[in-house]
Amino acid sequence: MRRALLASPTAPAQAAERDLRDAYPWVPLDEAEQVVALGGDGFMLQTLHTMIEARSSVPVFGMNLGTIGFLMNDWHLAGLDERLARAKPFRVSPLEATIETVNGDRRVLAAINEVSMLRETRQTAKLEVTVNDRVVLPELVCDGILVATPAGSTAYNLSAHGPILPLGSNLLALTPISPFRPRRWRGAILPEKARIGLRVLEADKRPVSAVADQREIRDVARVDIAIDRMRALTLLFDPEHALDERITMEQFIA
Repeated sequence: MRRALLASPTAPAQAAERDLRDAYPWVPLDEAEQVVALGGDGFMLQTLHTMIEARSSVPVFGMNLGTIGFLMNDWHLAGLDERLARAKPFRVSPLEATIETVNGDRRVLAAINEVSMLRETRQTAKLEVTVNDRVVLPELVCDGILVATPAGSTAYNLSAHGPILPLGSNLLALTPISPFRPRRWRGAILPEKARIGLRVLEADKRPVSAVADQREIRDVARVDIAIDRMRALTLLFDPEHALDERITMEQFIA
C-alpha cells in the first residue's frame, strides 16, 4: 500500500515525521493510496480540505500530536503497518456553503465540521432562517448560528449547547449561538438532505461573517448550506478507538 506522510509545522509533529520517514517507505501525495497525518484536529481538517481540493478519495489515518485529537488516533511509531491493516474506515460527507457577500461576491466553501455565521460587531445579528425554501424563522436575533455535521457535532456545536449526532445518523444540527429572540428557541435537528438558507437582515447595520471550518468570509448577505454527497471523505481509526464510539461516549461526559 503506497502511503504519503503529512505533518503539522509544530515541533512534536515535525519530530514524529522524521522518525516515521526513517522507519517506513513513503510516496508523494499524488501517488498515495493512504495518507498518514500528524498533528491535531486543526491539521486533520486542513488535510481533509487538501483532499477535497484535489478531488481525492484517498483515506486518511491521523495520529495525535496536538491538543485534543478527537479526529486522530494515538501516536505510536511502532506497528504502523499492522494498525493500518486493521483500521476501521468511516466515510463523512462535507457541507457545501454557497456564500454571497453584501458586495455581490460569491464563494463556495466546504466544511467537514460546521458552517457558522457570527456577528462582527457589538450589535446582535438578525437572520432569516429557511429550510427547503420555507421560512421557519422570520427573524432570529442572536450572536450567530451554525450548521454541524455528525462528525462536527462534538466541536463548536457542542460548546454552543447543540446536540451530539451519532455518526451515520444522516442528520444535521442547526444550533443558535446566544439566541436573544425567540428566547426559547434552542435549535433543530434536521435530515441530512435538508437545504438550509441563512439570510442576514440589516446587513449594513449588523454585519455578519461566515466561517466554514477554518475559513472566514466577512460581510455576508446570505449563506445556503447543504450536504455535498459528491465529495465523501474517508477517515481511518484503530478499531478500539473508533470515531463512532467516541461520539457516543461524549454524551456521558459530565
